[in-house]
Amino acid sequence: MPADEPLYDDPGVGGGAGAPRLRNFSSWAQWMLRLDATVVDDPAPVDDVAAYPAWRERAGQRLQALLGPDPEPVPLDVEVTESVDCGPYRRDRIVFDTEPAMSVPAYLLVPHERTSPGTAVLALHGHGPGKAEIVGLEPDGRHDDYAHQLASRGHVVLAPDHRGFGERRDWTPPDKYHCDVNLVHATMAGAVPLAQNLWDLRCALDVLEQHPLVDARSIGAAGLSYGGTLTLFLTALDARVRAAVVSGFFSSWRAAHQVPFNMCGSQVLPGMLGRFEHVDLGALVAPRPLLIESGDQDFLFPIDAARASVAELSKLYDALGAPGALELDAFEGHHSWHGLRAYDFLARNLAPD
Repeated sequence: MPADEPLYDDPGVGGGAGAPRLRNFSSWAQWMLRLDATVVDDPAPVDDVAAYPAWRERAGQRLQALLGPDPEPVPLDVEVTESVDCGPYRRDRIVFDTEPAMSVPAYLLVPHERTSPGTAVLALHGHGPGKAEIVGLEPDGRHDDYAHQLASRGHVVLAPDHRGFGERRDWTPPDKYHCDVNLVHATMAGAVPLAQNLWDLRCALDVLEQHPLVDARSIGAAGLSYGGTLTLFLTALDARVRAAVVSGFFSSWRAAHQVPFNMCGSQVLPGMLGRFEHVDLGALVAPRPLLIESGDQDFLFPIDAARASVAELSKLYDALGAPGALELDAFEGHHSWHGLRAYDFLARNLAPD
Protein backbone atom coordinates (compact mmCIF):
# COMPACT_ATOMS: atom_id res chain seq x y z
CA MET A 1 0.00 0.00 0.00
CA PRO A 2 1.44 3.41 -0.91
CA ALA A 3 2.53 5.46 2.05
CA ASP A 4 0.15 8.32 1.17
CA GLU A 5 -2.97 6.06 0.86
CA PRO A 6 -5.22 6.10 3.95
CA LEU A 7 -5.51 2.90 5.94
CA TYR A 8 -9.28 3.33 6.50
CA ASP A 9 -12.07 4.46 4.17
CA ASP A 10 -13.17 8.07 4.13
CA PRO A 11 -16.21 8.27 6.52
CA GLY A 12 -18.06 10.14 3.81
CA VAL A 13 -17.56 7.55 1.09
CA GLY A 14 -20.88 6.18 -0.18
CA GLY A 15 -23.00 8.75 1.60
CA GLY A 16 -21.77 12.04 0.25
CA ALA A 17 -19.09 14.26 1.70
CA GLY A 18 -19.28 14.29 5.48
CA ALA A 19 -22.25 11.88 5.66
CA PRO A 20 -22.17 9.38 8.56
CA ARG A 21 -21.46 5.78 7.65
CA LEU A 22 -24.16 3.19 8.28
CA ARG A 23 -23.22 0.87 11.13
CA ASN A 24 -25.12 -1.87 12.97
CA PHE A 25 -24.41 -3.17 16.48
CA SER A 26 -27.50 -5.40 16.81
CA SER A 27 -27.40 -9.15 16.24
CA TRP A 28 -31.20 -9.11 16.02
CA ALA A 29 -31.12 -6.51 13.24
CA GLN A 30 -28.56 -8.61 11.38
CA TRP A 31 -30.77 -11.70 11.62
CA MET A 32 -33.80 -9.75 10.37
CA LEU A 33 -31.78 -8.49 7.40
CA ARG A 34 -30.70 -12.06 6.76
CA LEU A 35 -34.33 -13.20 7.00
CA ASP A 36 -35.45 -10.52 4.53
CA ALA A 37 -32.86 -11.78 2.05
CA THR A 38 -33.78 -15.44 2.48
CA VAL A 39 -35.38 -17.22 -0.46
CA VAL A 40 -36.62 -20.79 -0.06
CA ASP A 41 -34.50 -23.09 -2.17
CA ASP A 42 -36.48 -25.78 -4.01
CA PRO A 43 -39.95 -24.97 -2.59
CA ALA A 44 -42.80 -27.46 -2.86
CA PRO A 45 -44.24 -27.45 -6.41
CA VAL A 46 -47.81 -26.79 -5.30
CA ASP A 47 -48.83 -25.80 -8.85
CA ASP A 48 -47.10 -28.69 -10.62
CA VAL A 49 -48.30 -32.06 -9.42
CA ALA A 50 -46.17 -33.85 -12.01
CA ALA A 51 -43.05 -32.48 -10.32
CA TYR A 52 -44.25 -33.46 -6.84
CA PRO A 53 -42.93 -37.07 -6.61
CA ALA A 54 -39.36 -36.06 -7.48
CA TRP A 55 -39.55 -33.05 -5.14
CA ARG A 56 -40.86 -35.24 -2.33
CA GLU A 57 -37.84 -37.52 -2.68
CA ARG A 58 -35.43 -34.57 -2.62
CA ALA A 59 -37.22 -32.85 0.26
CA GLY A 60 -37.28 -35.99 2.38
CA GLN A 61 -33.54 -36.42 1.94
CA ARG A 62 -32.96 -32.72 2.70
CA LEU A 63 -35.00 -32.88 5.90
CA GLN A 64 -33.15 -35.98 7.09
CA ALA A 65 -29.83 -34.25 6.40
CA LEU A 66 -30.89 -31.27 8.54
CA LEU A 67 -31.97 -33.60 11.36
CA GLY A 68 -28.71 -35.54 11.22
CA PRO A 69 -28.17 -39.27 11.65
CA ASP A 70 -30.60 -41.27 13.76
CA PRO A 71 -29.40 -42.41 17.20
CA GLU A 72 -28.46 -46.00 17.89
CA PRO A 73 -31.76 -47.89 18.27
CA VAL A 74 -32.50 -49.97 21.36
CA PRO A 75 -35.00 -52.80 21.89
CA LEU A 76 -38.51 -51.65 22.70
CA ASP A 77 -39.17 -52.53 26.35
CA VAL A 78 -42.28 -50.87 27.79
CA GLU A 79 -42.61 -50.87 31.59
CA VAL A 80 -45.90 -50.04 33.31
CA THR A 81 -45.21 -48.38 36.67
CA GLU A 82 -48.69 -47.24 37.72
CA SER A 83 -52.34 -47.69 36.70
CA VAL A 84 -55.22 -45.37 37.63
CA ASP A 85 -58.91 -45.76 36.79
CA CYS A 86 -60.03 -42.43 35.31
CA GLY A 87 -63.66 -43.26 34.62
CA PRO A 88 -63.94 -43.77 30.85
CA TYR A 89 -60.34 -44.97 30.58
CA ARG A 90 -57.36 -46.38 32.47
CA ARG A 91 -54.27 -44.17 32.77
CA ASP A 92 -51.01 -46.13 32.82
CA ARG A 93 -47.71 -44.45 33.50
CA ILE A 94 -45.21 -46.19 31.23
CA VAL A 95 -41.49 -45.86 30.56
CA PHE A 96 -39.60 -46.92 27.45
CA ASP A 97 -36.03 -46.40 26.20
CA THR A 98 -35.20 -44.64 22.94
CA GLU A 99 -31.40 -44.54 23.13
CA PRO A 100 -28.77 -46.30 25.26
CA ALA A 101 -28.74 -43.30 27.62
CA MET A 102 -32.31 -41.97 27.37
CA SER A 103 -35.72 -43.09 28.64
CA VAL A 104 -39.15 -41.58 28.07
CA PRO A 105 -41.91 -41.38 30.72
CA ALA A 106 -45.41 -41.23 29.24
CA TYR A 107 -49.08 -41.66 30.06
CA LEU A 108 -50.95 -44.32 28.11
CA LEU A 109 -54.72 -43.82 28.22
CA VAL A 110 -56.75 -46.90 27.29
CA PRO A 111 -60.57 -46.64 27.11
CA HIS A 112 -62.37 -49.34 29.11
CA GLU A 113 -64.66 -49.95 26.15
CA ARG A 114 -61.76 -50.93 23.89
CA THR A 115 -61.67 -54.70 23.39
CA SER A 116 -60.19 -54.97 19.90
CA PRO A 117 -57.64 -53.02 17.81
CA GLY A 118 -58.80 -49.51 16.97
CA THR A 119 -57.80 -45.88 16.69
CA ALA A 120 -54.96 -44.23 18.61
CA VAL A 121 -53.56 -40.72 18.92
CA LEU A 122 -50.08 -39.55 19.91
CA ALA A 123 -50.84 -36.41 21.96
CA LEU A 124 -47.95 -33.95 22.18
CA HIS A 125 -47.74 -31.21 24.79
CA GLY A 126 -46.36 -27.72 24.29
CA HIS A 127 -44.12 -25.59 26.49
CA GLY A 128 -45.19 -25.85 30.11
CA PRO A 129 -45.56 -28.62 32.67
CA GLY A 130 -45.48 -31.44 30.13
CA LYS A 131 -47.77 -34.42 29.69
CA ALA A 132 -49.55 -33.81 33.01
CA GLU A 133 -51.39 -30.79 31.59
CA ILE A 134 -52.79 -32.46 28.50
CA VAL A 135 -54.08 -35.47 30.47
CA GLY A 136 -55.88 -33.09 32.86
CA LEU A 137 -53.66 -33.43 35.94
CA GLU A 138 -52.83 -29.72 36.23
CA PRO A 139 -55.43 -28.03 38.48
CA ASP A 140 -54.90 -24.66 36.80
CA GLY A 141 -54.69 -26.05 33.27
CA ARG A 142 -55.87 -23.82 30.42
CA HIS A 143 -58.38 -26.29 28.96
CA ASP A 144 -55.52 -27.84 26.96
CA ASP A 145 -56.41 -31.32 28.25
CA TYR A 146 -56.76 -32.74 24.74
CA ALA A 147 -55.19 -36.10 25.64
CA HIS A 148 -57.93 -36.57 28.26
CA GLN A 149 -60.59 -35.44 25.78
CA LEU A 150 -59.36 -37.83 23.09
CA ALA A 151 -59.29 -40.82 25.45
CA SER A 152 -62.77 -39.92 26.73
CA ARG A 153 -63.94 -40.12 23.11
CA GLY A 154 -62.67 -43.66 22.69
CA HIS A 155 -59.11 -43.35 21.34
CA VAL A 156 -56.08 -45.02 22.88
CA VAL A 157 -53.81 -42.05 23.64
CA LEU A 158 -50.07 -41.91 24.29
CA ALA A 159 -48.81 -38.67 25.87
CA PRO A 160 -45.02 -38.59 26.44
CA ASP A 161 -42.88 -35.95 28.12
CA HIS A 162 -40.53 -34.27 25.66
CA ARG A 163 -36.90 -33.75 26.61
CA GLY A 164 -36.59 -30.93 29.12
CA PHE A 165 -40.27 -31.02 30.17
CA GLY A 166 -42.32 -32.68 32.89
CA GLU A 167 -40.45 -35.57 34.51
CA ARG A 168 -37.57 -34.98 32.10
CA ARG A 169 -36.94 -31.37 33.10
CA ASP A 170 -33.52 -30.48 34.51
CA TRP A 171 -33.08 -27.69 37.02
CA THR A 172 -32.01 -24.33 35.59
CA PRO A 173 -31.65 -20.92 37.29
CA PRO A 174 -34.71 -18.65 37.00
CA ASP A 175 -32.97 -16.48 34.41
CA LYS A 176 -32.05 -19.43 32.17
CA TYR A 177 -34.43 -21.18 29.79
CA HIS A 178 -33.92 -24.93 29.75
CA CYS A 179 -34.59 -25.28 25.99
CA ASP A 180 -31.76 -22.86 25.23
CA VAL A 181 -29.41 -24.34 27.83
CA ASN A 182 -30.00 -27.76 26.34
CA LEU A 183 -29.24 -26.43 22.86
CA VAL A 184 -25.80 -25.31 24.07
CA HIS A 185 -24.96 -28.79 25.34
CA ALA A 186 -26.43 -30.44 22.25
CA THR A 187 -24.42 -28.17 19.95
CA MET A 188 -21.22 -29.06 21.77
CA ALA A 189 -22.04 -32.75 21.26
CA GLY A 190 -23.07 -32.32 17.63
CA ALA A 191 -26.73 -33.09 18.35
CA VAL A 192 -30.03 -31.29 17.61
CA PRO A 193 -32.74 -31.18 20.34
CA LEU A 194 -35.61 -31.06 17.83
CA ALA A 195 -34.21 -34.13 16.08
CA GLN A 196 -33.81 -35.92 19.43
CA ASN A 197 -37.44 -35.29 20.38
CA LEU A 198 -38.59 -36.45 16.96
CA TRP A 199 -36.62 -39.66 17.41
CA ASP A 200 -38.37 -40.22 20.76
CA LEU A 201 -41.73 -39.72 19.05
CA ARG A 202 -40.92 -42.19 16.29
CA CYS A 203 -40.21 -44.68 19.06
CA ALA A 204 -43.52 -43.67 20.66
CA LEU A 205 -45.21 -44.63 17.38
CA ASP A 206 -43.53 -48.03 17.77
CA VAL A 207 -45.14 -48.32 21.21
CA LEU A 208 -48.58 -47.59 19.79
CA GLU A 209 -48.06 -49.74 16.71
CA GLN A 210 -47.25 -52.79 18.83
CA HIS A 211 -50.05 -52.31 21.35
CA PRO A 212 -52.63 -55.13 21.05
CA LEU A 213 -55.56 -52.69 21.19
CA VAL A 214 -54.23 -50.37 18.47
CA ASP A 215 -54.79 -50.70 14.74
CA ALA A 216 -51.45 -49.60 13.24
CA ARG A 217 -53.31 -48.21 10.23
CA SER A 218 -55.35 -45.82 12.42
CA ILE A 219 -52.78 -43.76 14.33
CA GLY A 220 -52.99 -39.96 14.46
CA ALA A 221 -51.06 -37.15 16.12
CA ALA A 222 -52.11 -33.86 17.70
CA GLY A 223 -50.34 -31.07 19.54
CA LEU A 224 -50.38 -27.41 20.53
CA SER A 225 -47.51 -24.93 20.18
CA TYR A 226 -44.27 -26.92 20.50
CA GLY A 227 -46.51 -29.96 20.33
CA GLY A 228 -47.75 -28.54 17.03
CA THR A 229 -44.16 -28.14 15.84
CA LEU A 230 -43.44 -31.77 16.66
CA THR A 231 -46.73 -32.96 15.14
CA LEU A 232 -46.01 -31.27 11.81
CA PHE A 233 -42.41 -32.50 11.61
CA LEU A 234 -43.30 -36.02 12.76
CA THR A 235 -46.14 -36.35 10.26
CA ALA A 236 -43.86 -35.10 7.49
CA LEU A 237 -41.24 -37.68 8.49
CA ASP A 238 -43.31 -40.74 9.32
CA ALA A 239 -46.13 -42.04 7.14
CA ARG A 240 -47.50 -44.08 10.05
CA VAL A 241 -49.29 -40.91 11.17
CA ARG A 242 -52.53 -41.18 9.21
CA ALA A 243 -54.04 -37.82 10.25
CA ALA A 244 -52.74 -34.85 12.24
CA VAL A 245 -53.95 -31.77 14.09
CA VAL A 246 -51.37 -28.96 14.25
CA SER A 247 -52.54 -26.27 16.68
CA GLY A 248 -50.91 -22.89 17.28
CA PHE A 249 -47.91 -23.36 15.00
CA PHE A 250 -48.54 -23.66 11.26
CA SER A 251 -47.85 -20.29 9.63
CA SER A 252 -44.36 -19.57 8.28
CA TRP A 253 -40.83 -19.34 9.60
CA ARG A 254 -40.69 -15.78 8.27
CA ALA A 255 -43.71 -14.68 10.33
CA ALA A 256 -42.77 -16.61 13.47
CA HIS A 257 -39.11 -15.59 13.42
CA GLN A 258 -40.02 -11.90 13.41
CA VAL A 259 -41.21 -12.19 17.03
CA PRO A 260 -37.90 -11.76 18.95
CA PHE A 261 -38.57 -14.21 21.80
CA ASN A 262 -40.66 -16.72 19.85
CA MET A 263 -38.30 -19.47 18.78
CA CYS A 264 -36.42 -21.58 21.32
CA GLY A 265 -33.59 -24.09 21.31
CA SER A 266 -35.98 -27.03 20.90
CA GLN A 267 -37.72 -25.71 17.77
CA VAL A 268 -34.92 -25.11 15.30
CA LEU A 269 -32.63 -26.98 12.92
CA PRO A 270 -29.18 -25.73 11.86
CA GLY A 271 -29.45 -24.00 8.49
CA MET A 272 -33.20 -24.52 8.08
CA LEU A 273 -33.92 -20.99 6.79
CA GLY A 274 -34.17 -21.19 3.05
CA ARG A 275 -34.32 -24.99 3.13
CA PHE A 276 -37.87 -25.56 4.41
CA GLU A 277 -40.95 -23.48 5.02
CA HIS A 278 -44.08 -24.61 6.84
CA VAL A 279 -45.74 -25.14 3.46
CA ASP A 280 -42.92 -27.52 2.50
CA LEU A 281 -43.43 -29.59 5.64
CA GLY A 282 -47.15 -29.65 4.91
CA ALA A 283 -46.37 -30.80 1.37
CA LEU A 284 -44.54 -33.81 2.82
CA VAL A 285 -47.72 -34.61 4.77
CA ALA A 286 -49.98 -34.37 1.69
CA PRO A 287 -52.34 -35.92 0.80
CA ARG A 288 -52.90 -37.29 4.33
CA PRO A 289 -55.56 -35.43 6.38
CA LEU A 290 -54.21 -32.32 8.12
CA LEU A 291 -56.14 -29.87 10.31
CA ILE A 292 -54.59 -26.52 11.21
CA GLU A 293 -55.86 -24.61 14.26
CA SER A 294 -55.01 -20.89 14.39
CA GLY A 295 -56.27 -18.21 16.79
CA ASP A 296 -56.94 -14.74 15.42
CA GLN A 297 -55.07 -13.21 18.39
CA ASP A 298 -52.06 -15.55 18.30
CA PHE A 299 -49.19 -13.13 17.77
CA LEU A 300 -46.57 -15.90 18.01
CA PHE A 301 -47.81 -17.67 14.87
CA PRO A 302 -49.94 -15.02 13.11
CA ILE A 303 -53.22 -16.08 11.55
CA ASP A 304 -52.60 -14.11 8.34
CA ALA A 305 -49.50 -16.21 7.70
CA ALA A 306 -51.47 -19.35 8.59
CA ARG A 307 -54.20 -18.47 6.11
CA ALA A 308 -51.69 -17.69 3.36
CA SER A 309 -49.73 -20.92 3.93
CA VAL A 310 -52.88 -23.06 4.05
CA ALA A 311 -54.12 -21.43 0.83
CA GLU A 312 -50.80 -22.23 -0.85
CA LEU A 313 -50.75 -25.81 0.46
CA SER A 314 -54.37 -26.35 -0.59
CA LYS A 315 -53.30 -26.08 -4.23
CA LEU A 316 -51.26 -29.25 -3.81
CA TYR A 317 -54.02 -31.08 -1.92
CA ASP A 318 -56.44 -30.18 -4.73
CA ALA A 319 -54.00 -31.36 -7.39
CA LEU A 320 -53.47 -34.66 -5.54
CA GLY A 321 -57.20 -35.28 -5.51
CA ALA A 322 -57.68 -34.70 -1.76
CA PRO A 323 -59.27 -31.21 -1.53
CA GLY A 324 -61.16 -32.00 1.69
CA ALA A 325 -58.20 -33.49 3.52
CA LEU A 326 -56.69 -30.10 4.43
CA GLU A 327 -58.70 -27.95 6.86
CA LEU A 328 -58.16 -24.66 8.66
CA ASP A 329 -59.95 -23.96 11.95
CA ALA A 330 -59.50 -20.19 12.33
CA PHE A 331 -61.04 -19.27 15.68
CA GLU A 332 -61.40 -16.25 17.95
CA GLY A 333 -58.75 -16.57 20.62
CA HIS A 334 -55.13 -16.53 21.64
CA HIS A 335 -52.37 -19.12 21.43
CA SER A 336 -54.38 -22.11 22.64
CA TRP A 337 -55.92 -25.44 21.72
CA HIS A 338 -59.38 -24.99 20.23
CA GLY A 339 -60.69 -28.51 19.64
CA LEU A 340 -64.06 -27.52 18.17
CA ARG A 341 -63.33 -29.40 14.93
CA ALA A 342 -60.31 -31.45 15.97
CA TYR A 343 -62.07 -34.32 17.72
CA ASP A 344 -64.52 -34.96 14.88
CA PHE A 345 -61.68 -34.55 12.35
CA LEU A 346 -59.61 -37.29 14.00
CA ALA A 347 -62.61 -39.58 14.49
CA ARG A 348 -63.52 -39.31 10.80
CA ASN A 349 -60.03 -39.68 9.41
CA LEU A 350 -58.74 -42.41 11.72
CA ALA A 351 -61.77 -44.65 11.35
CA PRO A 352 -61.03 -47.91 9.53
CA ASP A 353 -61.81 -47.80 5.82
